[in-house]
Amino acid sequence: MALKYSNKINKIRTFALSLIFIGIAIMYVGIFFKQSMIVMSLLMIIGCLATLSSAAVYAWIGLLSTKAVQVTCPNCSKVTKMLGRVDACMYCREPLTLDPNLEGKEFNENYNRKKQPVNKEN
Repeated sequence: MALKYSNKINKIRTFALSLIFIGIAIMYVGIFFKQSMIVMSLLMIIGCLATLSSAAVYAWIGLLSTKAVQVTCPNCSKVTKMLGRVDACMYCREPLTLDPNLEGKEFNENYNRKKQPVNKEN
C-alpha cells in the first residue's frame, strides 16, 4: 500500500482556504441571532477575523513560496517547490529530499524539525 504524502505549501494553502469558509460560516450563523445584537456582533467579528487571518496566511505562504527551492520531480518530471529537507511533489506526491544523507530512508516529515528524533535502531 503506497502512502500519499502532500506538499507543505499545498497544506498551508488548504488551511487558509478552510479559514475563509469557516469565517463565512461563523458570520452566517450570526444571522440567526438577530434578536441578540451582542451575540450577532460577536459572531460577525469572529468570522471577519477568521477571514482576515486567511489573507495573512495566504500572504505568508506566498512569501515563503518565493524562497522555496524549485526541483524537478524524478517521477513526473514536473518542476515543483520544496520547503525543508523533505517534502512531496505538488503533482504526483512523490517523496523528495535534497539531503544526500536521507536518500533511501523512509519518508518522515520529522526530518524537517531542528531537533531530530532519536533513532533507537542505531
